Amino acid sequence: MEVALTAGTTAKMDREDAVSDTSVLINFLAVGRVDLFVDHPKYRFVITDHVRREVTRHYPEEFERLELALNAGELEQITVASVEELEIFGELISSPKRFGSGECAAMAAAIYRKQVIAIDDNLAIKHLAKAYPQTRIETTQTLVVGLIKEGAITDSYGDWMKQEWESNYRFRLKIGSFRELL
Repeated sequence: MEVALTAGTTAKMDREDAVSDTSVLINFLAVGRVDLFVDHPKYRFVITDHVRREVTRHYPEEFERLELALNAGELEQITVASVEELEIFGELISSPKRFGSGECAAMAAAIYRKQVIAIDDNLAIKHLAKAYPQTRIETTQTLVVGLIKEGAITDSYGDWMKQEWESNYRFRLKIGSFRELL
């Protein structure tokens, strides 16, 4: 059952569980909009402890924002701990494709739990599509398009975030504007 809040949005309790890799999480943290991530109208995101560790090591400013979201209960951290998840993690981490531990943990959790994964790494996306075709994938780009379609942000605001990522955070999309995707 969906409870309408405003045009195009639904109650948080109706969202689907999803696991985020570091790349997508960092994009929202970098532009100071973790709220768009944690309040996404379609997904309730969790992160693995491996993803948190990557943010801790490589993104000190974004880590502060992540900690605020975790401490406020807006975002949940999970651990890849079941035998099945650890087996998938082991297969992925030993892959010649050289995925990072955060990617492997996020993929293992999403595969085992049959949840959506939010990930931007093209090699990982191709691997998931081939080896685990049942795993549904979202990217920063598709999440922003969803936010625009749901009325959470405008296409102009999406373009502003895109420009920030390109100018300040080395993240590039192969589109000129989000308007092209609407």
